[in-house]
Amino acid sequence: MPKKRFLGKPATPGKVYGAPGAGYSGFISFMTAVVLIALWFLVTTMGWVKPIFMPSPYAVFNKFIEAWTEGVANSTLLQHTMASLGRVMGGFLLAMATAIPIGVLMGVNRITRGIFDPIIEFYRPLPPLAYLPLVIIWFGIGEFPKVFLIYLAIFAPMAIAARSGVRSVSIEQIHAAYAMGASSRQIITHVILKAAMPEIFTGMRIGIGVGWTTLVAAEMVASSRGLGFMVLNAAQYLASDTVIMGILVIGFFALIFDLLLRHLEKVLIPWKGKV
Repeated sequence: MPKKRFLGKPATPGKVYGAPGAGYSGFISFMTAVVLIALWFLVTTMGWVKPIFMPSPYAVFNKFIEAWTEGVANSTLLQHTMASLGRVMGGFLLAMATAIPIGVLMGVNRITRGIFDPIIEFYRPLPPLAYLPLVIIWFGIGEFPKVFLIYLAIFAPMAIAARSGVRSVSIEQIHAAYAMGASSRQIITHVILKAAMPEIFTGMRIGIGVGWTTLVAAEMVASSRGLGFMVLNAAQYLASDTVIMGILVIGFFALIFDLLLRHLEKVLIPWKGKV
């Protein structure tokens, strides 16, 4: 019998020649985190850095337990976390409800693009601290200015991503849909929006990250609770263990939201990278 020249399953497209960036990187990410934590233990245990500049992991963990049970800055960690989550999610959901439709309209309508493009491009590079005083003058020092500041920071990248996704749709797909009798509304809903969804989700991921980075600035305004407020309050007293604990909590929730959006992207946009 002639020997079989081909054994096993056919090779997955891209694996024969090695597609750039292909492969699972989760283990590498895990080992990177392990090495960084080990270095943190080593540096603090050996006393190479003073605790006021770099507290040990034990001190940060003890501060986490204290903040969770007894509280810090007149509130427990759960209360600080819930206050910040409400502000970030409020700004994010408000941006989703407005930035994505406006971004899509900017991509399909020149009048809408002409109105919103200069406004977005003007304020997008500005740091939130630059227009924070104006937000305070306009809306006072209540809860709404904090959410509004986060909303403004998220709005620009989300709208630009939606517009970019619409503008990247292949003209051949649009012509093919017209040739099969599709109306303008069907073109937008069934062709343009579906093709733009990957970039819209990318904008959402960028937006939620920007929202968390803006949180500290938003909670500078007459706040009594919040993770950003907790970090700022601890910094005034040089409580570096509380500062690092707050940073880790903020980073944890930012990572969780990003992973959630990645999962939703895989579920809702299975055609990404395949068309």
